[in-house]
Amino acid sequence: MAPAMIVARELDIRTVDTISVKSYNHQTADAPVIIKRPDMGLVGNGAGVLVVDDLVDTGRTLEVVRALMPQAHVATVYAKPQGRGQVDTFITEVSQDTWIFFPWDMALQYVEPYRGA
Repeated sequence: MAPAMIVARELDIRTVDTISVKSYNHQTADAPVIIKRPDMGLVGNGAGVLVVDDLVDTGRTLEVVRALMPQAHVATVYAKPQGRGQVDTFITEVSQDTWIFFPWDMALQYVEPYRGA
């Protein structure tokens, strides 16, 4: 969502919604499932809709999004070769075996409070 909000700000887009597709259970791949949809009454077939994601890996998640909104324009920051066909626009292509650490995906860790317990 972070890349989408940056794009929305830069393009002065005021209507922003989300779609959430879960395809992993911790680090185990599962079948993609939509767990939160945008307002389909507004979105329709996706014509005029910009979908922004941080990364396309295998493309399985974006296949689900494309099935729901076939006319949407899909843009990602990073694209890997297996999923490249699912995006219309991307910034950087990386190898399939590259692991990208995003600040918003980092595992939570307990840190002792500065002032103690």
